[in-house]
Amino acid sequence: MSEAFFAYPELRNPFEETPIHPDGSTTVLYQGKKITLAETGEGDELLIRPEDLESVNGFELKPEGACFADLCIPIKGDLMVEQNGREWLNLTAFADLLNQTYVADVESRVWSFAEIPAKRENMMVNAMAPDFEIEDRQGNVIRMADLKGKKALIVTWSSW
Repeated sequence: MSEAFFAYPELRNPFEETPIHPDGSTTVLYQGKKITLAETGEGDELLIRPEDLESVNGFELKPEGACFADLCIPIKGDLMVEQNGREWLNLTAFADLLNQTYVADVESRVWSFAEIPAKRENMMVNAMAPDFEIEDRQGNVIRMADLKGKKALIVTWSSW
């Protein structure tokens, strides 16, 4: 007689709670990455160890502040929090300072941060098309250099 078996035993009960991260840890989601922090401070705000900042969002703590490339944000007193004899960086206050949106499930200790506006170049303001030339329907040559200083909508199409 044949034996019945389930192909994916780990999916036997999809409604069973499974841990997001180890007990006492916090999960941060940022730019497609999942960062698990072993230690965070207590409370409704996300307090991280200052040395974890770089692994979370790429900012490095320097004497002049939190820096990413040539962007440096001075670390003011309210960003550093003393708790249980340790110093923590208030990541939610840092995000608020940078106008970075985030959502949090404080009970589950999961935080998701959007892109930092200061790190993102504004495509509509700073983008420069390469210099090229093309013929219009009447055979006139149009060069990008002729449109310098003007807004232009360039529509392209390809069959492949």
